[in-house]
Amino acid sequence: MGLPPHMSDTTKIKEPTASTFVFRQMEGGWRLGLIWHPRLECWMLPGGHVENFENAAEAAVREIEEETGWKARLVTGPASELPAGAPHPLVPAPWWVQELDVHPDNHTRQPHVHIDHLFLAVAEGEGPAGEPVHEVRWFTAADVAEHADIAEDLRIQAKDLFGRVAEAAAR
Repeated sequence: MGLPPHMSDTTKIKEPTASTFVFRQMEGGWRLGLIWHPRLECWMLPGGHVENFENAAEAAVREIEEETGWKARLVTGPASELPAGAPHPLVPAPWWVQELDVHPDNHTRQPHVHIDHLFLAVAEGEGPAGEPVHEVRWFTAADVAEHADIAEDLRIQAKDLFGRVAEAAAR
C-alpha cells in the first residue's frame, strides 16, 4: 500500500502548525470565531507555526490569544487515554491533523507543507482579554455555510464541530 499522492513528495519542507476552531456560547447558540486574514483575504481559523519552544497545543492557545485577543480552553480531541502508570505527561490531542500545501510565507520563502494540528476550544470570559492582531467575527453555523469568503474545507470541518461542540465543551 503506497502513500497518497500528496504525501509522496519528500522534497518539500514540512512545518508544524496549529489552528483552532474557537467556539463561544452566545444568545441564540454556539458561534465560531474566525479572523480576517489580510494577505489571504478570507475568514479563517486563528493559528500559525509551532515555535521551537512549544508543542502544538501550546501554539494553539498562544495563537488564539495573539490573533483574537480571547483566552480559550482547549477541548481535547478524540484520543485514547494513556495506560495507567505511563510516566510522561499527555499533551492535549488535536481533533485532526492534516497536510496542506502552502505558498511561501513569512517563515519559509518557498512552497512548503503545513502539518496542521486542528484543535477545538471554547472562548472564556465575556470579552477579549487583550487587543487582537486581526479582525474577529463570530459566525453561526448558517453564516459559515453561506459566507463567500470562507474556504470549503473549513466549512466541512466546522459543520461537523457545530454538531458536537455542546457535548465536547461540557467535558
